[in-house]
Amino acid sequence: MTFTLLGADGLPYVSETPGTLGGHRRQRIYGRLDCPAALRAIARGRYTRHRVFFADERTAIAAGYRPCAACLPAAYHHWKITTR
Repeated sequence: MTFTLLGADGLPYVSETPGTLGGHRRQRIYGRLDCPAALRAIARGRYTRHRVFFADERTAIAAGYRPCAACLPAAYHHWKITTR
């Protein structure tokens, strides 16, 4: 089985290993695969069209995504105070 992940350059690539983080392409946000906010959006029929996956947090950040405030509050807080 193969998986499509986003690389640090923001381009998709095929991987034999599934991603550890999910994200939303339009919002440029990443978070845990079990994020309650993302799961609610998916249940309402939204989000999946723009869903992306990352191998790890370093790759998500390099691709220009920010942490999710709902499932990664500490990382989000750090991002918020360092990007102002």
